[in-house]
Formats: sequence, structure tokens, C-alpha cells
Amino acid sequence: MSDLSRGVRLGVDVGQVRVGVARSDPHGVLATPLVTLARDLTAAPDAVPSDLSQLAALVAEHEAVEVVVGLPVNLAGKHGPAAVHVKGYADRLADVIAPVPVTLTDERMSTVVASRRLAERGVRGKRQRAVVDQAAAVEILQSWLDAQRRRT
Repeated sequence: MSDLSRGVRLGVDVGQVRVGVARSDPHGVLATPLVTLARDLTAAPDAVPSDLSQLAALVAEHEAVEVVVGLPVNLAGKHGPAAVHVKGYADRLADVIAPVPVTLTDERMSTVVASRRLAERGVRGKRQRAVVDQAAAVEILQSWLDAQRRRT
């Protein structure tokens, strides 16, 4: 991996309905929520879905040097149907944003942790559903950033 002190990373939480996006600061210390995108499930198979186009625009806008996508590994450490789905999404994203690398990282329990943290702050119900994907993306990216710093 390149020097973490250089460049913004985007963190992505891929859901069935929405995609949460977070960004890091240029020094790779702190992840913050960015946006929630609606999944485009109606795009033709040979077309780029609008959520992938929007992600590509965010990569360009923030001059991201890498995109970190949460891979939903089950508690036993296995890759189930959700992980296969996210891997396919990440592969399509990599094609759209090349040469910017897409990295998969274990996101076990990120949405649960994000939901709990939001609830602790008094964010519940519809308000929570509106931001939980961004909060999960923050959890994914922050965990990845922390792991990278521990390795160096």
C-alpha cells in the first residue's frame, strides 16, 4: 500500500437499496460521512448504473487515491451470498474508476455498530435509516485506516 499520509480515500458500504459513502482526510487519520446514494437496480446489464457513475464522480471530485469497500464476511469468517454480491459490485466499480484501486476489507458488524452509535446519540427511526449507510461507511473506512496505521 502507498503512504497513508498522502491522499483521500473513500469508504463504501454497499447495501441492497443504498450505498453509504465516507471520506478520509488527506492524511488518512479520520473518516467522515459524505453521502448516501440510491442503488440503481434498473440499469441495463451493459450500462453503468447511476450509483456507480455517482461514485466515480465522487472519486474525481475528492481526488481519491483509493476506494475501500466493505466486504460482508459472516461471523464464521466465510463469504456468503452478500459477499459475492459486494465483490461483483466492487469489480464493476473498479472498471469504472480505473486506474484508482478498489480494496475490499472485512466489514463484519459495521452496520450494527453504526446503528448502535447513532441510537446512543438519539438518532432513531427514519432519521437513522437516512444516515446509517454513511455511518457504516465511516466505520468501514476508519477501521481500515486504523489498521493501515498499525501496520506502519
